[in-house]
Amino acid sequence: MVEPFEPRVALASLSGEADAEWARNAADHAGAAFLGGIALDEETRAAARKLVARERTEFLPDDPVAFVDGQLAALSDSPIRPGINVRSATLPPIRAMGDVCHRHGAILELNAHCRQEEMCAAGAGQSLLRDPDRLAEQVRVAAETGAAVSVKVRAEVPGVNLPEVARKAVDAGADIVHLDAMDSERMVQVVAEATDCFLVANNGVRDEATVEEYLEYGADAVSVGRPSDRPEVLSRVRRATDAWFTEVLA
Repeated sequence: MVEPFEPRVALASLSGEADAEWARNAADHAGAAFLGGIALDEETRAAARKLVARERTEFLPDDPVAFVDGQLAALSDSPIRPGINVRSATLPPIRAMGDVCHRHGAILELNAHCRQEEMCAAGAGQSLLRDPDRLAEQVRVAAETGAAVSVKVRAEVPGVNLPEVARKAVDAGADIVHLDAMDSERMVQVVAEATDCFLVANNGVRDEATVEEYLEYGADAVSVGRPSDRPEVLSRVRRATDAWFTEVLA
């Protein structure tokens, strides 16, 4: 299992917004930050351009690998552990990004979460939840680079056996499952019981009540999404997380 980050609070990626400056600004409150998401190959970059055309924000650097290398270098003196959330329909860019993450001690997070139609049609995002063997192959390629690997997944996708998907990903080498529970908070417990991994729970994390609910269900950490640029929310979440683990480990 990957070495836990401290505090047990992560920042969840926000496409087009989650960069090194965003992570650095939250370093007093979070132990990890997932930058991105970054579209890596031509299929997902074409999908990202379509998303931008309908006024969604996306990172579209000319060279995704060089961009990520620079972003990680910018966090080299920060206490926060960085991760990079990536979307790819093909394997070679995942291998290249894994090499960069390994060199910087960063987490490579494979996105099986994005539900935008364009990204799913390209073979990335939550389409991977319906093809767990292909997701597992992405995990294997990423893990072979030596980087710590996270898989970002989503609950409530029709026809998807999420515990089985998570189990296959962990068996293939994933260290972290980053679970967006949607409105199925108890799915955190189901996935925790089905896998031996570091489980990060996401969705609606704002205060002591939401933190305690996820941790009691078996999460090892929580992550904050949209309010990740609000210090007052992050401060509440960190206090609640620190207090919970202090009591449990006492």
